Amino acid sequence: MTGQTTIDTTGPGGEAPTAPSDAAPAKGLRGHPWFTLVTVAVGVMMVALDGTIVAIANPAIAKDLGASFADVQWITNAYFLALAVSLITAGKLGDRFGHRQTFLIGVTGFAAASGAIGLSDSIALVVTFRVFQGLFGALLMPAALGLLRATFPAEKLNMAIGIWGMVIGASTAGGPILGGLLVQHVSWQSVFFINVPVGALALVLGLLILTDHRAQNAPRSFDLLGIALLSGAMFCLVWALIKAPTWGWGDGRTWIFIGASVVGFAVFSFWETRVKEPLIPLALFRSVPLSAGVVLMVLMAIAFMGGLFFVTFYLQNVHGMSPVDAGLHLLPLTGMMIVGSPLAGALITKLGPRIPLAGGMLATAVAMYGMSTLEAGTGSGIMSLWFALLGLGLAPVMVGATEVIVGNAPMELSGVAGGLQQAAMQIGGSLGTAVLGAVMASKVDNDLPGNWTHAGLPQLTPAQLDQASQAVQQGVAPVPKGTPEAIAAKITSVAHDTFISGMSLASLVAAGVAAVAVLVALLTKRGQNAEAGAGVGHI
Repeated sequence: MTGQTTIDTTGPGGEAPTAPSDAAPAKGLRGHPWFTLVTVAVGVMMVALDGTIVAIANPAIAKDLGASFADVQWITNAYFLALAVSLITAGKLGDRFGHRQTFLIGVTGFAAASGAIGLSDSIALVVTFRVFQGLFGALLMPAALGLLRATFPAEKLNMAIGIWGMVIGASTAGGPILGGLLVQHVSWQSVFFINVPVGALALVLGLLILTDHRAQNAPRSFDLLGIALLSGAMFCLVWALIKAPTWGWGDGRTWIFIGASVVGFAVFSFWETRVKEPLIPLALFRSVPLSAGVVLMVLMAIAFMGGLFFVTFYLQNVHGMSPVDAGLHLLPLTGMMIVGSPLAGALITKLGPRIPLAGGMLATAVAMYGMSTLEAGTGSGIMSLWFALLGLGLAPVMVGATEVIVGNAPMELSGVAGGLQQAAMQIGGSLGTAVLGAVMASKVDNDLPGNWTHAGLPQLTPAQLDQASQAVQQGVAPVPKGTPEAIAAKITSVAHDTFISGMSLASLVAAGVAAVAVLVALLTKRGQNAEAGAGVGHI
């Protein structure tokens, strides 16, 4: 925000009045706000869907291409690393060259990389093109938010972001259902080929509808050293979080990468105070609401993605559901996000973000506490109740925190703000999976030996116990072939009870994180710069 004076017009409640935009309404297709929303939603749907749909295809890919478990992990890790590391830089590219161009390049590249994966005949090619998917997805996501910010007047921005959040939530939650159907009835390649027509549709709509908006004081140069430092620091952090479950939190390698990320972020911050046009002006974080919005996205993602990670194992391995059935049981979560996101947008427009955000995180905390009470025999009705409450709680947070981050950034940094929002969500999801995974592993390692002995099962060697523990952490009963039925039933009971105890503790930790987020939500307020959006000239 160097060289820019921001006047705080907020009232005692911290909410800024929303003045209607003085921009002339768009005529026809090009530049029309709601057609713009449809266009970016098609592109964003493709990326969000890909985040979860591929997990269902991994076993089929491994079998068809003869890949090891470590190879299959890279199918996910390569995509996630490329996406998380590139988001903020990609947002800056949009601020510099225009969000229309970066969106169209992102859509085209993502669809092309998807088609290339479907044609790949080796695991190395699949992983390589997954990296390209992540890079092009990083171009697409912040650009979508930048286009919404620039196109919609302030009084309609929350509703637009609400629908945008609805698309992301529905696509993320619907991925396992669609993926299961495609893998089961077509092929694993179809999971990737489906992105080609979707990407082509988004490209055609984008060429016809999207108009480039650029702030008058948009950046004209690149902070190349800042990009390198931030990318390196993000890589070290995300890499440590990905590898921590395998290496262990006490392993020196984990802490070497965490330490390298801390040093990288410190050097990056110092450099940003010296360069003429920084990648992220640190003055941006002088905005308490914006900083609170970033923290809120991280905490929300920890609670949501970390908690949901174990729910899929619970449904498939403890309840014995197929991937499609498990996805159908998550429909209450998806449905409430679909219904709740536009409603949350309208509510935030009327009340400001504080009350809806705090209420949403409180509902999330209660839902995660409820999920800690699930047992092996819990019925679908009780599960649906907690899943629905979770979706209802997440909807205002997805919408409100996004508006708080993007709306409190100056227009010329809307792409960077969109990148921050997405990066916060990606890092939070990785933290949630890693930290709650460590909680689960610790609880299972602690309880399994006693539960095994108490059930009167034969003693296991340390190596056998370690293998059994790793299986139980995923809700799988370690029953050797040829085991008598009575013994197999005991092993299954012990495995499921131990898994449930670990999931319960992890859910309680997630509930605690969500409770802390309630307090953070009280620091937010409506974006001071939101009214600048639709007044920007067309280029």
